[in-house]
Amino acid sequence: MKVRNRVSLAITIITLALSGEFCFASGDFEYWATAGASLNINKDWGCTFEEELRFKDGGGEFYYHHSDLGVVYKGLASWIDLGVNFRKVYSKDSAGEWTQEDRPHLNATLKGKFFDINVSDRSRLEYRDRESEKDDWRYRNKVTVKLPVELTRIKLQPYLAEEVFINLDEGIFNRNRMYIGLSINLSKKLKGDIYYLWQTSKSNGKWGDINAIGLGLKFYF
Repeated sequence: MKVRNRVSLAITIITLALSGEFCFASGDFEYWATAGASLNINKDWGCTFEEELRFKDGGGEFYYHHSDLGVVYKGLASWIDLGVNFRKVYSKDSAGEWTQEDRPHLNATLKGKFFDINVSDRSRLEYRDRESEKDDWRYRNKVTVKLPVELTRIKLQPYLAEEVFINLDEGIFNRNRMYIGLSINLSKKLKGDIYYLWQTSKSNGKWGDINAIGLGLKFYF
């Protein structure tokens, strides 16, 4: 595919996706900030670390923080990564009080190409040991599509993603996230990410949504 055609395809897909999402998005606005690192131990094993902060009410109220540490095994095959992680979550409840959650999770990420488009499918099984609510098991599946084009000298690469959440204890689908973003190749060891997210969640039998702008940095060693 020629560069001009790739750029046209990327712009068309992003425009259609944005128009579709903004037609439905009407909830609170948030800001999410993420910083992380990935370290290769050897050709088969690696480890990851991530910190994330979230601000709601137009980005003015800090209400969520997590730290995540994991080990990744890449030696099974080139098209799959397996991971074991532990996440510590602090978040404000409906009364404005801070609560804690311990969240170990298992991950399997399938990777491949479809007509020069990079596609990944991450399955996550997590156990939520919550301080103020009943513990539960949750399954999450995130599909990411990176378009076959890199824009400008810092190689901006557009992507689309969708993630579904299923409460396994109750057997219900109760959350969905849709992403439109750009990954940024800042240097050989530093990559950035900027995205728009629309999240819909079901609580007490009612659906509500939020809109978020996210910024991320990840170091590679």
